[in-house]
Amino acid sequence: MARSVSALILVLGFLIFSPPHFSCNLSNMPSFDVVSEIERMEIENAVNQAVKELATRFDFKGSSAKIELTKPELITLSAEDANKLKGVREIMVNKLAKRGIDLRNVEQKDPSVSSIGNTRQEFVITQGLDGTRAKEITTAIKAEKFKVQASLQDRQVRVTGTKRDELQEVIAFLKGKDFGISLNFKNFRD
Repeated sequence: MARSVSALILVLGFLIFSPPHFSCNLSNMPSFDVVSEIERMEIENAVNQAVKELATRFDFKGSSAKIELTKPELITLSAEDANKLKGVREIMVNKLAKRGIDLRNVEQKDPSVSSIGNTRQEFVITQGLDGTRAKEITTAIKAEKFKVQASLQDRQVRVTGTKRDELQEVIAFLKGKDFGISLNFKNFRD
């Protein structure tokens, strides 16, 4: 009993009088998350506006051209020929851009042509950071030798540092680089 009490006192003494770098808690440090997200509502609004324009355009009167949001991140375009599909694609791209959706997050698949000549194309909206992009971002941060730590967490990169100014420098650095995808910064904590 006396031995366990003295061991407990020794451990408590170490914790109380240890230098601050031993008791550093990452959850209390300033941090932010680097993400690549497109608001689903903006995607729906862009599709709805494109459908309305498609219905009112004279060059598509009597056409079977369609724009559909088949999944939350999948837009399907269809038309009776390649020229009409090109017009539908221009409408959709224009509406996405007007809604502030970064076109780097929109992967335009190659059009497919059916045996009777109908054409179809899919737009896939990229949400989140894939492994290669996240590694590219963390590598770029480490290469600049910022005094921060960057780690991949569930399709986003968490950047943690000791000072708010360092984190703001990292944000400015990332905004100035092109990683081929839009970057958003959220959950900034002091």
